Amino acid sequence: MPLAKRIIPCLDMTEGRVVKGIKFVNIRDAGDPVELAVLYDSQNADEIVFLDITASSDKRNILLNIVSRTANNLSIPFTVGGGLRNLDDIRSVLATGADKVSINTAAVKDPNLIKESSEMFGSQCIVLAIDAKRRTPNRELDNDKIIIETPEGEFWWEVVIYGGRKPTGIDAIKWAIKGQELGAGEILLTSMDRDGTKQDFDIPLTKAISSRIKIPVIASGGAGTLEHIYNAFKYGGASAALAASIFHYGEYTVQDVKMYLKNKGINVRL
Repeated sequence: MPLAKRIIPCLDMTEGRVVKGIKFVNIRDAGDPVELAVLYDSQNADEIVFLDITASSDKRNILLNIVSRTANNLSIPFTVGGGLRNLDDIRSVLATGADKVSINTAAVKDPNLIKESSEMFGSQCIVLAIDAKRRTPNRELDNDKIIIETPEGEFWWEVVIYGGRKPTGIDAIKWAIKGQELGAGEILLTSMDRDGTKQDFDIPLTKAISSRIKIPVIASGGAGTLEHIYNAFKYGGASAALAASIFHYGEYTVQDVKMYLKNKGINVRL
């Protein structure tokens, strides 16, 4: 029996409130992080991901008091990211109650952080978050990029950091491979083009990465229907699907998603 696929509600947070935007902008309030985390735990979510989406761009630390309150009320694994710059930051978040940490901007700026943190805390604790944006290739300039043919055309995906604000020129597929080599335990892969749009996950991106690495890939960005989540598993090769809007605004419960997937032949934990 293959490993059960995981359903993971995501709490994007800023200034102590859960928010949701579209393509990382047009942010609106979605509720209290502790209340929502407890609700999703009760709905049989497999994990919770908690991202302080403005901590890096605002150059501030994550809100540890909210991490602590959330962790104290959960019975499921809890991943925390946003503004984690070094080993001390990671240590403090894990000590406050998180089971895993998600690192993104700091890992791009210093890839050795992945290696050092996985060696110190265990690779199972270290989630490499990749925010990826589609780019149309220039065959002369982009000959070092992995270019994928999709139904919409040819693309490569660029890693962006600081909450989607700063392009890096780094190929997202190559970065995922390097992240695995450095010791990341899983990849949290967000399509910036699909984030909050409810138009489906970027399946070509998800498949391009999941087919090239052995560690789990969490698909993120674009879940709008139950079928979209099925697509992430069936066609994208994801190990987990992360969603926010469909849960925060009461369109579906986690249990709705799992029953649908079970009926479609996907192994989930009910």
